[in-house]
Amino acid sequence: MPRILMTGASGGIGTSLRKLLPPIYPDLLLSDIRPPADLGANEKFKAADLADLAQCEAICEGVDGIIHFGGYSVEGTWDQILQANIIGGYNLFEAAYRKGVKRVVFASSNHAVGFYPRHHKIGTDVTARPDGRYGVSKVFGEAVGALYADKHGLKVTCLRIGNFGDMPLDQRRLSIWLKPDDLVQLCRIGLEHPDIHFEIFYGASLNERAWWDNHRAYEFGYRPTGRAEDFREHAMAEQAKLKPDPVGDYFQGGTFCSMEFDADPSRIIDWTKR
Repeated sequence: MPRILMTGASGGIGTSLRKLLPPIYPDLLLSDIRPPADLGANEKFKAADLADLAQCEAICEGVDGIIHFGGYSVEGTWDQILQANIIGGYNLFEAAYRKGVKRVVFASSNHAVGFYPRHHKIGTDVTARPDGRYGVSKVFGEAVGALYADKHGLKVTCLRIGNFGDMPLDQRRLSIWLKPDDLVQLCRIGLEHPDIHFEIFYGASLNERAWWDNHRAYEFGYRPTGRAEDFREHAMAEQAKLKPDPVGDYFQGGTFCSMEFDADPSRIIDWTKR
């Protein structure tokens, strides 16, 4: 069996996948800047700061494929994003290349395209419209992944993850929800499919209100089992508790778009038509 490295093992997604991946990839190596609080005796873990290239090389030694969930997972200051996501993201790809890793699944984000309006259905080939510094770092990661795929032959899959969890928690997430089992399926495509070179997929389940055209994932065999509408009543009840957000409610990125927003809100519809 291949040895798979998963970074970000202490984060929310990593914590969930630590339970789902071992039956598929028994030789699973976990990494994060610090170990998970509930690390099991049978789990293999190596600490690494992604901003340090030497530490990245150490965790990539002897690895066949990487699932890269490490980094700063929300909006942050420029220095936080720079160190963890931009320098860290570059280091991860460079270390993978130096150590002969064959495949990388990169956790990108819907926030790479968050400034598209919700009424505009988009594919994976659109111009990036990040909704913050975090989104910018995911655009950067996708670009670095493409470089290493084209220049060095690394097989790279970027997943623009929507909202990961057991159920969609509000109206926005009815459009972007990603069931944990469906994320595992996408990771397996990236790690195993023979025809992967460089691909971008949306990390979303079977969502009837989807804003994204995810046909490329389906062409590679993706068949999500999660259906957001099964949780519609709960999501809409939670939505009713939220305050209106004229900017966030208009764009796909939600509150990431309204955070620090100081443009002229009366012109939003004008410039999103262009």
